[in-house]
Amino acid sequence: MVCTIGFFDGVHRGHQWLIQQVKAEAHCRSDRSLLITFDRHPRSVFAPESAPLLLTSMDEKMSLLRATGVDDIFILPFDRAMAALTAREFMEQVLKKQLGVSVLVIGYDHHFGRPQGETFEDYKAYGQQLGIDVVLAQELPGEHVSSSVVRHALEAGDVRAAAQLLGRPYIWTGRVVHGHAVGHKLGFPTANLQSLSSDKLLPATGSYAVLIQHQSSVWKGMLNIGSRPTLDNGSDVSVEAHLFDFDGNLYDEELTLSFISRLRPERRFSSEEELTHQLMKDQSSALAILNSELKA
Repeated sequence: MVCTIGFFDGVHRGHQWLIQQVKAEAHCRSDRSLLITFDRHPRSVFAPESAPLLLTSMDEKMSLLRATGVDDIFILPFDRAMAALTAREFMEQVLKKQLGVSVLVIGYDHHFGRPQGETFEDYKAYGQQLGIDVVLAQELPGEHVSSSVVRHALEAGDVRAAAQLLGRPYIWTGRVVHGHAVGHKLGFPTANLQSLSSDKLLPATGSYAVLIQHQSSVWKGMLNIGSRPTLDNGSDVSVEAHLFDFDGNLYDEELTLSFISRLRPERRFSSEEELTHQLMKDQSSALAILNSELKA
């Protein structure tokens, strides 16, 4: 079994590059490829206050990992006992004895096990003692890609940069709940969304051009994330999607948003009339962006 280990949040281009190398190594050795991931972010166990918001839910991550064509995926329960294992103990108890791993592929900057300052050469030495061939993965050519870099892009509202790093648009899923119905009065009825996952990252406040999936249908639309300062919404952050050319009831339905481009940051307008005028401009901008993207 040829494996690699990681949390794989976002399954970004760096992860995809590593996984392709695992598959290639397995093919060369006429063996199976295996991904080992965790059921929760390691920091949520030993430093929950610093655990990051996630780029992918577990379901999203598993779907993306399966799409890479890897042979097997093993979800490892991560708890304090697991966190206490040294790298050598992890390699012996989990990789060798539990999973029968013969080859471990790791990135140049990847570390696992209770920190003891190990280098790649240390991992390789442990492997020689245990009968595991430890192979150093090649770096992804070009820019550095990591889950942290993707998070920073989304927190800045740069969803185009995030898509470049991920290799696809960032997605976020919510359930439609009752809102204030102000959008309908302004001529732009919206679906007010509540996240399905409390630890899923929401991009920065502002307006976005998005594609909106409902069941098997995909709609062009625009999205606003923010506290709606023009309407005195207080400090509560709302997520409101307007589906172009849609007329129907979506309450209690799930919508999945694909973030294509940020239209503008959130701002306060002097009146509802000025806000309506801006929404009309936003709709024109979003349609131009989405039509261009779909043609590409």
